[in-house]
Amino acid sequence: MAFDLSQSMQLIAALTPDIIMMVGGMVLMLVSAWGTESVERQRRVGTAAIGVCIVSAVFVVYFMAVHATAGSGVIAVDNFRWIVDLVLLAATAGTIALGLDYNTREGILPAESHVLVIFATSGMMILAAARDLTIVFLGIELMSIAVYILTGMNRRSEKSAEGAIKYFLLGAFSTGFLLYGIALVYGATGTTSLTLIGERVAAHQIMSAPMLLTGIGLMLIGFGFKVALAPFHMWAPDVYEGAPTPITAYMAAAVKAAAFAAFLRVFLEAFAGEIPSWHVAVWWLAAITMVVGNLIALASKDIKRLLAYSSIAHAGYILVVLASGQALGSSAFLFYIVAYTLATFGAFGVVVALGQSGEPYLNVDDYAGLWTVRPWLSVSMAVCMLSLLGFPIFGGAGFFAKWYVIQSALYAPEPQTRLAVLLVLTSVISAGYYMYVVLVMFMKPRREVNTVSDPRSVGAATRWVIGLSTVILLFLGVYPNALVSLTQGKGSYLRAPTPQVSQVVPR
Repeated sequence: MAFDLSQSMQLIAALTPDIIMMVGGMVLMLVSAWGTESVERQRRVGTAAIGVCIVSAVFVVYFMAVHATAGSGVIAVDNFRWIVDLVLLAATAGTIALGLDYNTREGILPAESHVLVIFATSGMMILAAARDLTIVFLGIELMSIAVYILTGMNRRSEKSAEGAIKYFLLGAFSTGFLLYGIALVYGATGTTSLTLIGERVAAHQIMSAPMLLTGIGLMLIGFGFKVALAPFHMWAPDVYEGAPTPITAYMAAAVKAAAFAAFLRVFLEAFAGEIPSWHVAVWWLAAITMVVGNLIALASKDIKRLLAYSSIAHAGYILVVLASGQALGSSAFLFYIVAYTLATFGAFGVVVALGQSGEPYLNVDDYAGLWTVRPWLSVSMAVCMLSLLGFPIFGGAGFFAKWYVIQSALYAPEPQTRLAVLLVLTSVISAGYYMYVVLVMFMKPRREVNTVSDPRSVGAATRWVIGLSTVILLFLGVYPNALVSLTQGKGSYLRAPTPQVSQVVPR
């Protein structure tokens, strides 16, 4: 077969933002390796890494303007991919910015910590762009290997080492499910292209083929581990608690967003004709995840574990979009991950700002009376908690994020009314722990011991992350159309048919 230069150049052009991240990461890796470890080198490399993210984001915006529709190749060039990329790049810049101050305080001197975040994000961007199952697997592996190392980056912490080992073992285990599922799907359809899988399933009437159904089931389990759906969430609390706090924010927001982007694209592009086969499983996974995440979070007193279980509950909320069984729900997903990422980084930014070496004060009650000594941090934390709750106005964009997910469920081809009601009820349950954090900061008296430190200088990078997250959340809470018009614009929907869901599907 002749070599098609034009097609190769188109593929390279479509991957330009990803290539910038990879090349930038490799250059910074060489810079990190030359010389001794020091705070100054760590901060210089981190600042340069943020610059790489900005350059990549510029190219993403450019391609969003000139390529608004999906192509037919293995790499997507639709707005769905570009918006996810922007979220991932913003989360990456936020992670590195928080790490500049956090790593200095905790004595994490290797500058490679910032470079690994760049490599992980390059894998996530490939994952968001993948329209072929082999590319999906490549993106997941590139992302996961880097994040495994980042989890254990604090070599002085036993919890960090424990979290890294657990994450590695369970992550490798889940990858096996995903890879075997891909192999079975290939065996049933003879292709790994998402578009061709959907076409061949319809053309050859193999919707009920045991090999295909088994492959879909195994892939569902694999993705369930990656996004921490119940009952595949066992790794998340210990890993989130043990990882360095900026990396915890990164896993809770960026890793989840990238994995869900691939999850939705695979199931709504390749397996749209199989919705009656997998819908019931997805429906119950969403329901169980929302209930389990919120109920266990109610009993959590450690702020990082509380936010970990909160992220599990939010995985259930996002899964409602997939359960709606319509490609148009992808716009609700895009709005949701923007609001969720902002709230997550704002909250973890406050945790970083209030922390001390070794992070001794992570109990929610340690934040008692914070309003009296850190009023602006208290307000920012309250906005982020209310956003995660979905509280209108004061919670900013969080309210509209859940509203659009509920709309996608209610206006699905087969309305998922019960799932929408359950989402509302579990959101009410979540008020028990989100509002408790706010109550502790504003209503409880300041304690003399076992509490966060008195006012001191907060690093400039951390201030920027907290401030921008809070301001943008509040702005989008008042003017959501600024984001809605982007997420509902041309090319923001996944390329998938919208078949009717079987009447036996729970509603």
